[in-house]
Amino acid sequence: MKQGDLVVRKSYGGDVLFRVEAVRTHNAILKGTDYRLLADAPIPDLTVVSDPESTRAVQQVRIKVNNSLKRMHSERERHTVETEDQVRLAMQESQPFFEVPGKVLHLDGDGNYLRKSMQLYNTMNVPSHGLHVHESQMADVLYRLLPQLQPDIVVITGHDGVLKNRAQSDLYSLSSYKNSQHFVNAVRVAREYEKNRDGLIVIAGACQSHFEALLQAGSNFASSPGRILIHALDPVYIAIKASYTSIKDTINLADVIHGTISGIDGVGGIETLGRFRVGLPKPKITSSSTVTS
Repeated sequence: MKQGDLVVRKSYGGDVLFRVEAVRTHNAILKGTDYRLLADAPIPDLTVVSDPESTRAVQQVRIKVNNSLKRMHSERERHTVETEDQVRLAMQESQPFFEVPGKVLHLDGDGNYLRKSMQLYNTMNVPSHGLHVHESQMADVLYRLLPQLQPDIVVITGHDGVLKNRAQSDLYSLSSYKNSQHFVNAVRVAREYEKNRDGLIVIAGACQSHFEALLQAGSNFASSPGRILIHALDPVYIAIKASYTSIKDTINLADVIHGTISGIDGVGGIETLGRFRVGLPKPKITSSSTVTS
């Protein structure tokens, strides 16, 4: 077994596909390929997977991802039609307009997930700026970048997990999590920059993250109420939903949570106004998405 191998854990019934990040003497450090989970496991408990697409873990995830993406595209098409109808009704004529979706700043502790996330932002025409940043550095990076980029939406995510060697009563202690404290620190920086939760939408957390602490720190949406695994694209789905919900409307909580791959145990949040605007007349505008390592 070596770094980069795809593996599953025998003791968990091969429920999650991992990539080996590092091999120690007796165990391996693992990162989920689809879920934002950081874990370690004894080497004898791991099985190398040569054909990941044939595994039950990957097949089940693919079905959920495809359903979520179909829903996302359908919502985007419906939103465009509704916007056109609203402008036509207000102007009493067909008038070219332009859309100003909310701008996203996405910090990700995993470079592979960041690339997938940025591809989806691009596909959905969401203006976005992405950076691969270690979870421990996110607060410092946000402090520097928020005044420069002035985003409407911030995504703070990467890898997390509940530590195995802890007392059950410590589930609500930040010290029982691998990276939740780092996420909380970053959320606090974002809230120092903009206290109004409708002025800056913050989406934070990863697999099994401390949901309550993230909300208390100032997140609008966070993971994970049920301390479960969340899919890599769940924070992205919420960000896109926020980007294309009108500033006149609140983001439909039940709708956005139902649209994620992980569901109500994976993500939760509070009532929040969207960040989408319509403008007239239509000028020539450009938008771009960038990724920084």
